[in-house]
Amino acid sequence: MSRMTPFTALRRVPLGLGVCLLSFAAFWAAQRAAHVSMVDLMVYRAEGAAVLAGDDLYALRATTARLPATYPPFAALLFTPLSLPDTALLRTLATAGNLALLVVFVRLSLKLVGHARVRTVWWVAAVAVWCEPVWATVRYGQINLLLAVLVLWDLTRRPAGGHDRWSGLGLGLAAAVKLTPALFLVFLLATGLADRLRGGRGEPWLRHARGAAVAFAGATLLAAAVLPYDSWRFWTRMVLHASRVGLPEDTGNQALRGVLARLLHTPDPAAVWAAGAAVLAALGLTVAVRAESRGRRAWAVCACAVTALLISPVSWTHHWVWCVPLVLLLWTRGHRAAALGTLLVFWSYIPWWVPHGPGRPGLHLGGTHLLLSAGYGVTGVLFLALARTSSPRPGSAEAGVKP
Repeated sequence: MSRMTPFTALRRVPLGLGVCLLSFAAFWAAQRAAHVSMVDLMVYRAEGAAVLAGDDLYALRATTARLPATYPPFAALLFTPLSLPDTALLRTLATAGNLALLVVFVRLSLKLVGHARVRTVWWVAAVAVWCEPVWATVRYGQINLLLAVLVLWDLTRRPAGGHDRWSGLGLGLAAAVKLTPALFLVFLLATGLADRLRGGRGEPWLRHARGAAVAFAGATLLAAAVLPYDSWRFWTRMVLHASRVGLPEDTGNQALRGVLARLLHTPDPAAVWAAGAAVLAALGLTVAVRAESRGRRAWAVCACAVTALLISPVSWTHHWVWCVPLVLLLWTRGHRAAALGTLLVFWSYIPWWVPHGPGRPGLHLGGTHLLLSAGYGVTGVLFLALARTSSPRPGSAEAGVKP
């Protein structure tokens, strides 16, 4: 029997997998060369330690940047194991975990758009890892990929009309960790009610929304039982203080509020933003519900995700990992120019081409800098406009056919 040499073994590795591993290795080396601090991961670790020590969670100021805890108390409960490894090991585990989550996220995104070829996952992941939202997610040790995986796992497990006892679990848990995914519950509820108005029963979507609400309530009540004081403070006070998250005009904030703060040169575009966010929420949900009602779940999910990012008080660039399914959806539905343009925006690190850093330069941008600083937000609005006018091709396949 001939002995397998390393070269022979290497030849048996699928080409796509090999390219993906090389891309990930280069990415990891680049992150190490950049001396990334994973500052958000350190905040999560401090939150977990505060829970174990019985400290006041929302009085916490972690790292040299003195960053506060901003997530609901349930998230802090999940962060308690992060206090166990030393810092170097924790950063290694977080990087490896996020890269693994990226592969899962790409797989679920391909499933969402109806692309069944598993080998495509490796090629897409090899490219997606270099887009700015993914780079920043790993750089800061963020949980965006985890939340996106929970949402997509829930929404791609069964077609619209399918239901089991696990339906809504991923959405509910994601919303309990961070409030932004809660818009998906509203989307499911609105779709069910719209179906009833058309003479249907709306039950598939209403059951799904109910399952998500139960999961959210269960996780939130668990946190309240373990952390009653912190839960009371968060839900009665902290949840209303968006300013705790960061400066709204920072170029990293690609939500509507950030765009308006920079455009109007004000740190608090309160009334204008509230009105704009309400209109955008209504329009975005209308697009998502209409797409879902027509059996176009991929368009519906992406429209809902983009709407949530736009209307949130703060959507940092690393929150926009949803660019991955956006590009895949546009490409597989024949909008090749739009797909390449979207990929270019998120691959170009465009928000960081403008002045940023100390001194609040976001309040003094003008001309081209204003447009560049709104790159992700403008792309999101253009996607919603395209989703509103786009029609499915005859015989096209989408995850989640109309029931």
